[in-house]
Amino acid sequence: MREMEIMDLFTKTGAYREGHFRLSSGLHSAFYLQCALVLQDPVIAARLSEALAKKFTRDRPDVVIGPAMGGVIIAYEVARVMGAKAIFAERNDKGEMAIRRGFIVSPNDRVLVVEDVLTTGKSVKEVLELLKKKEITPVGIAALVDRSTEMIDFDGIKHESLIKLNVPVFTEADCPFCLEGIPMTKPGSRKEL
Repeated sequence: MREMEIMDLFTKTGAYREGHFRLSSGLHSAFYLQCALVLQDPVIAARLSEALAKKFTRDRPDVVIGPAMGGVIIAYEVARVMGAKAIFAERNDKGEMAIRRGFIVSPNDRVLVVEDVLTTGKSVKEVLELLKKKEITPVGIAALVDRSTEMIDFDGIKHESLIKLNVPVFTEADCPFCLEGIPMTKPGSRKEL
């Protein structure tokens, strides 16, 4: 799939939004991608997952893990395409990322970490830390969209996305939309701190 085709899918499904948003990372942006809206259509989710999985065919993962919430659907679909087991990490009562629900991942597993959108890579890094504690180095990191403004350091682990968007993000103090008094939407899944 080409980037234009992917962005067209995001636009047609209402997953691409413009305005003033507070991202899960805490940064502010003029646009937001609500991947759940594009992934709610199983046919589209399958197409995107197949395209993303192709980037990791040679890596042969047998476990695909996504951080909840954003990575759950796309991790499941990529695992389906690759014939792998799908699991997810989620926040516990302390707000820390954890592998729960009886999911098991071991040092012998070839693990692919999958996320919907990368901005700062915080959730992915938390999953990487969980895997590191289990002495697992993932075979790669996959994302539908990489909207990071700076290169994210994943300790040399291969990472690929279907599209790369270079859209500025702002801290609250530097946000031009805040300065103009434009109302803000908080569409992300993380709890307020």
